[in-house]
Amino acid sequence: MSKRNSQAAKTAARERLRAEREREAKRAKVKRQIVVACSLVGVLAIAGGIGYWVVQANKPGHWEAAQDAKLVKPANTTGENGTTVVIGESSAKKTLELYEDPRCPVCAQFEQAVGETVEKDVEDGKYKVQYVGATFIDDSTNGEGSKNALSALGAALDVGPEAFLQYKSALYSAKWHPQESDDKFKDDSYLIEVADTVDALKGNKEFQDAVKNGTYDRWALEMSEKFDDSGVTGTPTLKMDGKALTTSAGSPPMTAEEFTTVVDAALKG
Repeated sequence: MSKRNSQAAKTAARERLRAEREREAKRAKVKRQIVVACSLVGVLAIAGGIGYWVVQANKPGHWEAAQDAKLVKPANTTGENGTTVVIGESSAKKTLELYEDPRCPVCAQFEQAVGETVEKDVEDGKYKVQYVGATFIDDSTNGEGSKNALSALGAALDVGPEAFLQYKSALYSAKWHPQESDDKFKDDSYLIEVADTVDALKGNKEFQDAVKNGTYDRWALEMSEKFDDSGVTGTPTLKMDGKALTTSAGSPPMTAEEFTTVVDAALKG
């Protein structure tokens, strides 16, 4: 091999090495750019995810939002915010005030033992009944069932007073009323299932839509506030002429006989 050919070979080899180094440098640069780009995407994704969850965490809960929702008053109500619910003959001279929480187990006992007597007395015009709903059990258990059931009762009341009374009776019945620790009334489907046992509400799409859409949620909160402002501290509480109706032991009447005794005495007073 000549000296000239040897020099040319060396030059070609150096050129190939230089070209290979440039390609390696370009590949390394591209790799670094991809890594940086992916890192940025990851950071943005994390930041976006954190931002989303922060926004979600700061959103008001359903019942907090309901406080600012439009107030829809059920039919058959009067008074401020539609929270005066009086059922019975207008000719009845006296009114029995009945304070109940839908989840209250003692209210369920009262309704199961005395509810039919109250309904018959109202039908006979013996007195009217003013219903005041409470939701304090939700507050003590971080639940929703009292509020949700009260809203559903508003939907029943919109259908009619008789539907309201029958639905209230069904909710408190031994078959459908859950244990206090079981917040079953928070489920709309369960409330509708109970309503299907009431003739006026069975398959009633307007009622069902009102329950599902929370039409009377704001009203339920207004009713609950009325209870809170009443000074009553427990349920069931019965009043007539502003006086609590209790047995000689100072407790609410929990049998039909006890109830009739204290009510008849109040009607004469």
